[in-house]
Amino acid sequence: MATLVTGAGLLGASFAEAAKSRGEKIVFFDPEPRAEFLRLKLGEGGYQIVRGDVRNLPDLVETIATHRIETVVHTAGLIGGRVQREISQAFDINISGTRNVAEAARLAGVRRIVHLSTFGAYDWRRPLPGKITEDFPLGPGRAYGNFKVAKEMILEAYAAQFKIELIMLRPANVFGVGHFWGGSSGGAKMQELMTACIAGRPARLAASDAADVEYVYAKDVGAAIDLAATVPAPRAKTFNIGNGEVTRFDDLIAAVRKIYPKLEIEFEPGDRPAAKTEPMDISRAHKNLGWEPRFGLVDALRDYHADLLAARRAE
Repeated sequence: MATLVTGAGLLGASFAEAAKSRGEKIVFFDPEPRAEFLRLKLGEGGYQIVRGDVRNLPDLVETIATHRIETVVHTAGLIGGRVQREISQAFDINISGTRNVAEAARLAGVRRIVHLSTFGAYDWRRPLPGKITEDFPLGPGRAYGNFKVAKEMILEAYAAQFKIELIMLRPANVFGVGHFWGGSSGGAKMQELMTACIAGRPARLAASDAADVEYVYAKDVGAAIDLAATVPAPRAKTFNIGNGEVTRFDDLIAAVRKIYPKLEIEFEPGDRPAAKTEPMDISRAHKNLGWEPRFGLVDALRDYHADLLAARRAE
């Protein structure tokens, strides 16, 4: 048996790093797979790449059947501001594509779906009660978060009707080499900070980048996905995956300066945004999945820096 990963981006690759270490066969399903990126993350061998689009149901079914897929890790979709800018295309990819993933799983007899949602699914417009649990109201109003909620609802309905095991993860702001390619402004910010340091130039950030945010390193998310794919099915279906604290922007910059003390920042004109001032409660993931973050912020940035340097040496 094998695991199908829809989308060959950072989170899918981070999961595959963990899954390969236990001998799992990984099949990536992506319309424009970046083979160089996957080689950088995973080396040679131990995985296969199928060029395919989640909007194509027959191709999904054929791939699942051909490779005897037992588990699907669903990461495919536009993210961040791209969803709002390309809302019609995002509907087709994110929502219709998720329906196709669920339908393909039903038709091909997939045992489990692990879905990557986001903390952006929560309705941050509401009064915040303290740490945000998985039962906090959903639907923030903008396309990205609302579409993520719709994806969760589609998968939950399929899982209940057709007895598919379903685990959904809601990561905080993920960073790591490659994440910003899908549209993540937070991932792009972290990439800009680190590449500016390496190049010895000022980091150029938008005013919106100065928000206080809860972060989580991609390798910690990869470990969470691997647990979600392998643990006995828990009763709970949704899990917050974060660091359990909100990092002030000034503290983020202080952490980067522990690696590059001479970091300078140039901001585009604009107002600093309001923060998501409450962290997520990650205790359910610890209790049910046996997961907790391994990287603190500084350690994650050091590891990120090492990965960037390795990527440059490999070019």
